[in-house]
Amino acid sequence: MKKPVSLVAALAALTVASAASAEPMDPAIERLVLDPACHDDGDGPLALGQYNDSEANLAALERGPGLRRWCAPDHAAFKKLVGQYGFALAPTAMHSARTTGFGGFHLSMEMAITDIDEGKRYWKEGSQGKVDPSTNRPSRRNPSPATALTLYTAKLRKSFGFGLELTAAVGFMPETSIVSGGADTRLSLLEGFRSGLPGILPDVAVGAGVRTITGTPQFQLTTVGLDTQVSKPLPIADSSILTPWVGYQYLWIFGDSGLVDLTPGTDPLGYCNYAGQNVPGNADPEKTLFDGQPVCQGGSPLDFNNNVVFNQARLERQRLLFGLNYRYEMVSIGAQFITDIVDPADAQVGDEKTTISVPVRDANGQITGYERQKVKDDQLLEGAPRQWTLVFELGTMF
Repeated sequence: MKKPVSLVAALAALTVASAASAEPMDPAIERLVLDPACHDDGDGPLALGQYNDSEANLAALERGPGLRRWCAPDHAAFKKLVGQYGFALAPTAMHSARTTGFGGFHLSMEMAITDIDEGKRYWKEGSQGKVDPSTNRPSRRNPSPATALTLYTAKLRKSFGFGLELTAAVGFMPETSIVSGGADTRLSLLEGFRSGLPGILPDVAVGAGVRTITGTPQFQLTTVGLDTQVSKPLPIADSSILTPWVGYQYLWIFGDSGLVDLTPGTDPLGYCNYAGQNVPGNADPEKTLFDGQPVCQGGSPLDFNNNVVFNQARLERQRLLFGLNYRYEMVSIGAQFITDIVDPADAQVGDEKTTISVPVRDANGQITGYERQKVKDDQLLEGAPRQWTLVFELGTMF
């Protein structure tokens, strides 16, 4: 099928330049398709992400995942990828149950290292990978994703008395273009009771936090956490306090893609030789009705179907927190370990469903086609491993 070479080449060159400037762990969800053959791997400098529209391939696509002559988005892979990014970018609730005290401030730097399932296809296909220094082009897939995501965050905590404390946070994730920001609030329920029996009891706090991201056009991601902590400060010397704590956090992950071009190496307008919409005054000679669809002069409208929006991700996680802080006068250092309490599949609630393609086999076990099925999120995440995060903090209190 013929297409305007100049437009295709220009758009492909622009796509390659944009991708080359991306970081290796940036999301690349345009690669998350059920059949990667629908967009060309290519060995040439302009073929990356080009629509593979040979007649033999289009016929094969009709028999393959999605049962169509264009790219079928892999909604399941998108949800799994968002779930792992969300775990890494979520509020860490890195604090004991006691606030900084009336009028107190706490400035700190935080480093959070989160384990990911880097061997899975949705990471290898769904992250940019390194740029080839000889060609200045990224590969079609990331053959060696990082084993963990790291997030550096600057935080300012301010207490307002009566056990109320607010936190502002801004962070960035190395090897990506992602910048995070958000805020936390918490209420220390026994704040101020420091004598008698209440002074013996451990501190208890409840709180909430929200984080959102910028820096990537691939998707919007927001995480919301509700948490509770129990801690007890242990004076060990003059001006030295050791505070262990344990906590629980319920986490919501909200991920939404924008309009994604699954074949960024092909311009749908040039591929169609676009001549406007099928409306009165600009009728499509091949149709009898005005349907507002593109009118193509000698081209094909198929590539317009390669622009998609992935199904929204609405996921839940349940996390256990173990932390320890040491403070000497104004300086404090701390560490915290976060892990899933239950498997990601078991943490899902509600009836959110995702469409997947399941192979159909003949009596000899050969794949003859695919059928589409809708599965709930707990089925979709079946077998997904639990994640963990290790957090380190250095700060000053005054």
